[in-house]
Amino acid sequence: MKRILLLLGLFLTLTTSIYAQRKSDLIAEVATLKMKMDSLNTEVTDARKKERVAQTESESFKSQVTELQDANATLLKSLTSFTEVSSKNSSNFNKAMEQLNEKERQLKAINDALAGNDSTALLVLTNAKQTLGENAKIGVSNGMVIISSDLSTLFESDTKATLKTEAEPWIQKIGQLLAAHPSMAVTIEGLSMTGDLDLPAQQASSVRNALQKLEIAPDRITALGKDGNLKEGVLIKIHPKFDAFYQMVKAHMKN
Repeated sequence: MKRILLLLGLFLTLTTSIYAQRKSDLIAEVATLKMKMDSLNTEVTDARKKERVAQTESESFKSQVTELQDANATLLKSLTSFTEVSSKNSSNFNKAMEQLNEKERQLKAINDALAGNDSTALLVLTNAKQTLGENAKIGVSNGMVIISSDLSTLFESDTKATLKTEAEPWIQKIGQLLAAHPSMAVTIEGLSMTGDLDLPAQQASSVRNALQKLEIAPDRITALGKDGNLKEGVLIKIHPKFDAFYQMVKAHMKN
């Protein structure tokens, strides 16, 4: 009986010891699991914090992207407007340059015509001196070659309008000069010092009629009486055809 009790006590002691050991192990294991859980909770908390930070940063990036897109759209719109304005300005500049070039061409044509007239006037002057002689009264004014003669050389008296025979050589030389320069016109001015222009006009007409008989075209000749401002006589003004020159200038200015 004692032996049985002893065995039973030993069994209970052993069982109690094993239970106590298992309980200790379980407590230690629970503590370990709790530590791991706390660590996991900390990691989860940190992860959530990072997620919130990432979400905040994502929202900020989205806002920045939106702002950049708006800024880009504004820049594109400004660039389009600038391109349109630049294109318009370029077109206006090209038109202004075309107009300027056209004006330069017009002025060049006019200047060339004036230079041509001046050259012709110089040639007429040279020919006039050769034809009429160095003693002839010849001058140049405003691009015109002016040949003057007193009334006594051409008419019987100051009050007559009929050319005398002695005037024919002089008239023929004027005709030769005009025939040599068919592009030039001639204005014949009878000068009066009394204010009466009828007689000077008749005297100028007599010279005109004599030139027409020398086959100088009537449309090249103009005859008129003019106040000579205390001078009398006849002026032969050889000049470019002003009507033709005016029409040329007018035609160029229209283009």
